[in-house]
Amino acid sequence: MARRRLARVATGGVICKLGLMDGRERASYGRRDMSARDPEERPAKAPRIKPYPGLEIRADEVVWAGRFPLQRVRFTYERFDGTRSAELTWELWRRSGGVAMLPFDPWSDRLALIEQFRLPVHAAGLPPIHTECVAGLLEPGEEPEAAARRESMEEASVAPDLVESIGRYMLMQGGCDELMHLYCGRARLPEAEAAGTHGLLHEGEDIRLLIMPAARAFDMLDRNAIQSATCALSLFWLRQNHARLRAEWTR
Repeated sequence: MARRRLARVATGGVICKLGLMDGRERASYGRRDMSARDPEERPAKAPRIKPYPGLEIRADEVVWAGRFPLQRVRFTYERFDGTRSAELTWELWRRSGGVAMLPFDPWSDRLALIEQFRLPVHAAGLPPIHTECVAGLLEPGEEPEAAARRESMEEASVAPDLVESIGRYMLMQGGCDELMHLYCGRARLPEAEAAGTHGLLHEGEDIRLLIMPAARAFDMLDRNAIQSATCALSLFWLRQNHARLRAEWTR
């Protein structure tokens, strides 16, 4: 006789206990959970796909309604030659908008990066202590620059007084809607030995602040020691605008 086991499963923010289930029951659990939802009741982060010329949406359903919902969309689109595409089914991970800030001290020619443990980086086969920029998600109704300033304080205790937009970029256009807004901010940075650790305890963050000369960061970039796309983009931009910012931000 099989020994009874209990599992704790998070579904849409609700924790429930499940007894022993066979393989078919486990496979269908998520579908039952979603089928019980009102089809018109959708998470705020998973709105229906907007119309676009040539796009025909045939089905649009939310198959996972956790913190970051997952949509399954069946669609066709108009090809470049004017013909109709085959029907496609794509899973769309909804993360919405994010921000990143690169604090730069033009007086001492230093900048601030952070490092922290990243489970997805470990899953990708890279060292999980990941060097990156201060970054985070937009709160509902929050302006991107305001969010970048907030994250800079939360993750690095740095408050830039001037901020310049680097640009906005898709991170994973083949499967996720996350649009990143990147910024560079002027700040007087502390000495490296006083950098310390930061982050929000209630979010489980343990973030180490790295203060370094800009030249060292550019060398890390060239050696591919920077393996975060947002951080690499920000550093490439800073190197391109390095002389201008040092001149303009120190007047």
